[in-house]
Amino acid sequence: MADRSYLGELELMLLLAVIQLGDDAYGVPIARQLETIRGREVSVGSVYAALERLEIKGLVVSSLGDPTPERGGRAKRFFRITRQGLHQVHETRRVLTRLWQTLPEARLKKL
Repeated sequence: MADRSYLGELELMLLLAVIQLGDDAYGVPIARQLETIRGREVSVGSVYAALERLEIKGLVVSSLGDPTPERGGRAKRFFRITRQGLHQVHETRRVLTRLWQTLPEARLKKL
């Protein structure tokens, strides 16, 4: 049996935010995107910690941009999804869609 590691909720949301933001995907805009979608605050620190885990897994890669004066000379760390990351997003969507489709309507109404 093939080993499959499905994405957790935060991981999936982060990958989707990285895709949506394209070339502007770095910590602050990613956190804001998640806050907008989720309707609750997301700390930039937790975003970076999760992105680092995704990078270790090979699902995103990062690169440093040029230092900017408004950040005190610090460079932004930009993220982009890898081919493997995109595959995991599609696979997770496929599995979740299948699970939703197989739920009996009567049970959903009781909840």
